[in-house]
Amino acid sequence: MVEVALTADMTDADLIASAVRGLTESTRFPVAFGGWEQNGAVHVTATSGTRTHMIDGLVVRAERGLGGRAIIERRPRLALDYRTSRSITHDYDRAILGEGISTLFAIPIIVSGRTRGLLYCGSWRETSIEGMSANPAFSIAQSLAAEVRIRDEVADRVSASSSTVLPPLGGAAREELRESYAELRAIAGSIDDPVMRERLAAVERRIAALSGDGAPSERVDTTLSRREVDVLSCASLGQTNAQIAENLGLRAGTVKSYLQSAMSKLGVSTRHAAVTKARRAGILP
Repeated sequence: MVEVALTADMTDADLIASAVRGLTESTRFPVAFGGWEQNGAVHVTATSGTRTHMIDGLVVRAERGLGGRAIIERRPRLALDYRTSRSITHDYDRAILGEGISTLFAIPIIVSGRTRGLLYCGSWRETSIEGMSANPAFSIAQSLAAEVRIRDEVADRVSASSSTVLPPLGGAAREELRESYAELRAIAGSIDDPVMRERLAAVERRIAALSGDGAPSERVDTTLSRREVDVLSCASLGQTNAQIAENLGLRAGTVKSYLQSAMSKLGVSTRHAAVTKARRAGILP
């Protein structure tokens, strides 16, 4: 998969700009542009390789033009000869033809079944898509979609936690927060990007801190591994080894090993005691 540079402090505009630069660097398309969806239209905010300013600020509406088709169909659309294409409307000819683009390729950024943005690749001459090597473009769109999905999940979890962790924190609210914490750890465990995992870990620590009643009531002279905490967080919800294995993508035997290791480190003999001690030590919410 082609990687685009993503950092924790990137704004949405930074993300799309990085992706657009990645398109011209990793494909043979000399022109690229893109933007995010807002109220049924994609607002182009980033360009790369353009010769004019005709595309700057372009707003592409659903069903209109090549990108509009990609928005509603939620799949890539290609116009080998944009000027003569009869399968699209030509609302944006002034911008596209004004830039001198002949072949245009539109790739939607799909998150949870919804088009959240568009990436475009263009060429000034008619060229087959095979010659342009479209796979890097698909890869960049997928990377961007994954980043948006993570941001959405983190925002949802933090918002949910913030709405329920207002004092006093009742039993039902505390359990909801613990479920959110366990699910967030499961999501983090499926991500290979170390930067994103650290960002999620920071959110996890905030959730764990919000659920506490103050300083930890017990200290432990040991450190649990990431997977041991993952398993304990699921066990704290009353899940069986089989359920934990399914949620974390592990084998049931592996889950049992992590639980035994965590219990040994915490100096207890049951999973319930391990969860209790981990909560008192501030390891779990």
